Amino acid sequence: MAAAPEIGREQVLAYRVAAQQLDRPGAGPAGLDVLDLGAQDTPYGSARLASAARVPAGVALDDDRLELVWSCRGAPHLHRRADLPALAAATWPLSDADAARRLPAQIRAGAQLGLAGFTAVAEAFRAVVTAETDKGEVSRAVTDRIPAELSYDCAGCHARHVSGALFQQAALAGGVRLVVSGRAARLAPLAERPPAPAAAAGTDALVLAYLRLLGPATVGDAAGFLGASATELRRVWPRDALAEVRVGGRSAWLPADRLDALRAAEPARLVRLLPTGDPYLQARDRALLVPDKAHQQQLWRMLGNPGALLVDGEVAGTWRVRQAGRGRLDLSVTPFGPLPKRVGREIETEAETVRAARAAAEVRVTVEPA
Repeated sequence: MAAAPEIGREQVLAYRVAAQQLDRPGAGPAGLDVLDLGAQDTPYGSARLASAARVPAGVALDDDRLELVWSCRGAPHLHRRADLPALAAATWPLSDADAARRLPAQIRAGAQLGLAGFTAVAEAFRAVVTAETDKGEVSRAVTDRIPAELSYDCAGCHARHVSGALFQQAALAGGVRLVVSGRAARLAPLAERPPAPAAAAGTDALVLAYLRLLGPATVGDAAGFLGASATELRRVWPRDALAEVRVGGRSAWLPADRLDALRAAEPARLVRLLPTGDPYLQARDRALLVPDKAHQQQLWRMLGNPGALLVDGEVAGTWRVRQAGRGRLDLSVTPFGPLPKRVGREIETEAETVRAARAAAEVRVTVEPA
């Protein structure tokens, strides 16, 4: 058996930039490959900015084929509506042990119910969410319908309610979508509710999507993205469809039919303002993506993550934007080091993309000294 080829870090990043269509090849929002995994929408509007970073200027970002749902790890993601039935089964826990691992210590007794706990909450959603309803009202009604072990006494709310982690992870199986307006989130039934999963199915296809977009990667990396147990994920790991390579001295995998693309990938000359939680930043091998630990701490914070300045595949700094008045945005960039002059010009261009995506009249850009 031939030894796994050694792939350098720059080659991996070049491959991911191309796989994630950050070179803007011409696809519209629903045609973006990153939607095979979904685009995380935390805070609200991030998924729209992620689309704007990938579609050509002038392409409409609104698309009625897309839906906002809680999916991987219970986080809000933008997905194609047609993909939701398969996604509900693919994100379902793989076993009782996997279900227990996905739940927090605050409902330790409830976690021992395993898959039955997820099923109870999904069924409660189907009974409760029959029209657009306030999230808090849904939470109370779901809590009333599920075993007591799946809820806890919340000091902040001064009430007993279902675990938030379970609530959000079971929502898609319960046929529920998110409706966001400003800071308020309401829940509504999907127009075509997928059947409640009897068991996980198609998780291997979701793994392949992760490895295609964020590979080469390990079982642990994929499990971290899905929120699943790495031990349980190994049972459905699509070994026969994968090629092994070595990256930074460790074994990693990607779909075998993408190996030639990995080997041929060349760094793209581009600048992008990636939003918080952008699909490019969802890789679990953060030390490969951003080797400097101080820079990692600036990008991935406990609260209030900034966006990332991407220069030719490298995360070269962070950025933030704020509403500075009626119709005006102030966008500030904090580079990790000196930037070439052409990058400053391209930041201005990308800031216009952010302005258009947020429907603002004006954007003012500040690049902080390195």
